[in-house]
Amino acid sequence: MFLFEAKRIIVVLFGAILNAISLNFFLISANVYASGFTGVSQLLSSVFQDFFNIQGISTGIILFILNIPVAILGWYKVGKGFTIYSFISVIFMTIFLELLPILQLSKDIILNAVFGGVIGGVGVGITLKWGASTGGLDIVAMVLSRMKDKPIGNYFLILNSLIIIFAGVLYEPENALYTLLTLYVSTRVIDAIHTRHEKVTAMIITTKADQLQQAIHNKMVRGITIIPARGAYTKQHKDMMILVITRYELYDLEKIIKDVDPEAFTNIVQTTGIFGFFRKND
Repeated sequence: MFLFEAKRIIVVLFGAILNAISLNFFLISANVYASGFTGVSQLLSSVFQDFFNIQGISTGIILFILNIPVAILGWYKVGKGFTIYSFISVIFMTIFLELLPILQLSKDIILNAVFGGVIGGVGVGITLKWGASTGGLDIVAMVLSRMKDKPIGNYFLILNSLIIIFAGVLYEPENALYTLLTLYVSTRVIDAIHTRHEKVTAMIITTKADQLQQAIHNKMVRGITIIPARGAYTKQHKDMMILVITRYELYDLEKIIKDVDPEAFTNIVQTTGIFGFFRKND
């Protein structure tokens, strides 16, 4: 368990380094903005420096300040483990943003937008894959997903749209378009590494349905449908468990399945929409 948690922290650390490199080496110097709270922090830092001539407030400091109330919210509404690792990611990212110099590796804004999006997407993707997040809007979205069954993507869309609009109004209109390119590239990379879908459906073929059901319900509040199944080749009787989860619970589900039934076969598919009762916390 110690080695597993140490590996998890190392992955979160590596993800924070990649996000800091994406910002300091590509996006900040080109006035191209990332998504979520990171993009908001970039935008506020640029506004303080360019319009109010305040030079001491960096992107990392603003990002850290914005994530303090979000971490408190996540601690009580999401879970201590997820919130702790997410805040560790924010702390590491803040440190690296302060330590790494802001460089302009290329004067081509398209190269900055694409490479910044790719590197940042890898950083976010591997962090999500190991059961943490880069904080900010991810934690807010997870809280909202547990409070009400409404599309989380709407909140991401609203905040990112505001970033794009302000980037175009305060600076050049082209900056808004290049920011949109960065958001698209990073989303595609995250989708390839983890998933950007709000909800996914897990179909688990197992011989230990009762033990898995108990373990899943001990960790998360989700309804499960169990259907009798039989192997076509072995003719062995099994059960197929079907449940819909949010993308933030994918790591927990994978870990539960590995602990209870490593031989289970699991298929994860995109869920574009649901109708009816989606069980959630009160």
